[in-house]
Formats: sequence, C-alpha cells, structure tokens
Amino acid sequence: MMPDKIISKITRSIFCRHSGAGRNPFMSLLRYGGKWTPSSDGVTEDSRHANKRTGESGSALVYILIAIALLALLTVVFMEPSSQQTQSQSMFKTVSELRSQIEFVRSAAQECVIVFPRGDTTVDTSGPGTDPGANDRYPLNPDSAHLATAAGNRNVSGIRCPGRMAQDDFLDNLGVMQNTGNNNQHPLVFGGSSGKFMPPAPGLFNDWKWYNGTDGIFFWIDTDNTDAFITTALQKVDDEFSECEADVIDASGGLVELTSTATGADPKCAAGSTCFRVWIIAQASNVYLGDTDGEEAAVPCP
Repeated sequence: MMPDKIISKITRSIFCRHSGAGRNPFMSLLRYGGKWTPSSDGVTEDSRHANKRTGESGSALVYILIAIALLALLTVVFMEPSSQQTQSQSMFKTVSELRSQIEFVRSAAQECVIVFPRGDTTVDTSGPGTDPGANDRYPLNPDSAHLATAAGNRNVSGIRCPGRMAQDDFLDNLGVMQNTGNNNQHPLVFGGSSGKFMPPAPGLFNDWKWYNGTDGIFFWIDTDNTDAFITTALQKVDDEFSECEADVIDASGGLVELTSTATGADPKCAAGSTCFRVWIIAQASNVYLGDTDGEEAAVPCP
C-alpha cells in the first residue's frame, strides 16, 4: 500500500473516532475557534467546548427554576383573599385603638385622685345609699343620684372628678378646715373645660362604660359583632395585662353578671356579646371571670 494512502486511512480513522460518525472536525474547529488536537484521553477540544456549554446551560436552568419559584411565591401572597387582608388590618387597628383608649381612661381617672386627693366625703356609700361601696376619691358612676348633673348612662365620657384642690379648703367660723370638694358639683373629666376629650369607641364596639361600687372600680367595652378578628384582637390586648388586671368575657351563651351584687342596675355583659374589662381597683368581693382562651382562671382576685 502506498504511503499516502496509509496516511489518509489513519487520518480518517482518527477523525471518525474523536468527532463521531458523519461529523466534520474542521467545521467544529471553525465553529468554536479553537485548536483541534486529539488528546491522550480521547477527548477533543470540540468535545470540551460542548461539555462546557452543557454545564453552563445546567447552571442557567437552576437560576431559571429559582426565579420561577420566587414568582410563584409572590403570586400566592398577592392573590391572598382581600377579605383576609382586610381582617388582619382591622385586627391591628382595633388592638391599637383599644390600647391607647385604655391608657387614656386610666390615667385620666387616676389624675382625679392626684389633683383632688380628698375627694367628696359627702357621698353616701352605705348599702342603701346613692353609691354603695364606692370609692369617693375616684369618679362615681356617671348616673349616680349624688351628682347634681347625672348622666342617663354609665358611659366613661360622662365621669366626673369628685372634690376640689386642697388650697381651696378653708377654715370655718369654728376653726374647722372645710373640704370645698364636699359637694355634688363634680367637674367633668372629659370636655372643653378639662382639655381632654374622650375619643369614639373602636369600630364595631359600643362606648366604654364605668363602674365604681362594692367590687371596686373598673371600666369595660362590649360588642355583639362576631367577626373572628375581634376575638383575636381582645386576646392580644388581654395578654398585655397581668392576671386579674383585665379579662375577656364571652356572653355568647347568655347574659353574664359583672359584679357580685348582680342587681338590676349593676353592669352586665349582654347575651350574645363579648366584653373586655379593665380593673383599676379590685375589692375582695370582685367577680373575675377569667379569659375565653383559658390562660387565666375564673377566680376571685385579691
């Protein structure tokens, strides 16, 4: 066999082995701009380029899949039912309003004791009196018969500070110091004269109400709305108070008495309602009803 034929045969054999049947290695060489050189492991530069492209394609596919997953997650978030988003917003708004109003009422009532420490000692706190068991240094019930101008309800917006400032006291003809606060002209806690105004109750709730009597002093709010976010909001607010400081009352099963005396005029949580109560002073006779979530027991609080 002629030498040139032998060389030609060997060349064709090498080309076929490294570039595959029917594949032109010179075209591959031109395509990738590389140097075609058979290696000892039988892998050509053309094959190396192909493997590199396959690896890059695999990496790109991973990033594409991550992007698709993130897009799917964002789609789920933004497609959340609008009603659920609205309830979440309403819950946070209710919690915020309840917090601020509770602190506002408590500080305003305690200010009465600080500014008028002697109170009104003419209040009849006996059993048959106008205000049985009441603390006469704190605002009386707004509908108390003792007041010269009594309200027709127990709304907190109508509470009044008993007493006058100590410097207003005077010595009578017998040399006895007289408490000028011993009269029924108690000034309003909220209003233009005090510069403090009671804000409206949170949405879906009735007005805050006040109790000063045998069991102590507390104020409460109620609602007959059954939206789920209301129960969640009340439980969140209650969790911020210590045991015996506040309680959530569930009256869905019927009317619930809020005091130990339970007379017709005493405060109640109406049937079908949910009430939230905050204590300022709790006497031994108080009725503490615990909580709807079972975190606190229904026991008398000292």
